Amino acid sequence: MRKHILLTLIIACLFVSCKNNRSTANGDTTADSTAVLITQIQKTSKLYTVEYKLHKIITHSDSKQLRGNIMNRDFNITLPMSQRMVAIPMEATVKAYVDFGEFSEENIRRNGSKIEIVLPDPHIIITSTRIVHKDVKEYVPFMRSNFSDVEMQSYEKQGRQQIVKSIPQLGITEQARLSSARVLIPLIMQLGYNEADITITFRKQFSAHDYSTLIDKNIEQ
Repeated sequence: MRKHILLTLIIACLFVSCKNNRSTANGDTTADSTAVLITQIQKTSKLYTVEYKLHKIITHSDSKQLRGNIMNRDFNITLPMSQRMVAIPMEATVKAYVDFGEFSEENIRRNGSKIEIVLPDPHIIITSTRIVHKDVKEYVPFMRSNFSDVEMQSYEKQGRQQIVKSIPQLGITEQARLSSARVLIPLIMQLGYNEADITITFRKQFSAHDYSTLIDKNIEQ
């Protein structure tokens, strides 16, 4: 009887030991796969995810005003045939990228067989702007002077500012997420995850107000 009890205890201990070893091995495997995934994602460095070519026409018009005071009454008269106008076509290239240089375990969320990658906030930059000089249209009446270089530079700056304001309407962050997913999902599937169990997200849904923090400070102004 004692031999039977002793044999039962030995088998039970072996079972518990094997279970603990298997659990430890699974934990090590998960840790190893996470480390491999982080390393692979960090290698992508700056992932440029989307590029937009924008075309905008900046218009300006002004007239010559005659102002004065007669018998204590102010007057402001627009002189006839004094209105001048200009239309300035501008082209701009806007890019978005995700910087994975500091990607870490904090960007990975696991829930059983499911995994979620929380992307670093995207960066947005205007890489170039230019005036299409051959298509600039001006109308200047004979009694007015032509637009000066200083004025044209001012209108060009206004054009850049208008381009910046239009960025939230481009859907650029959603395109950045989709482009990142196309790169990252194959990497994650190599670790044994099913595509249906992989989610790629940003930490939040960015509002129009948030874009001021996403646009790189070295953007042309």
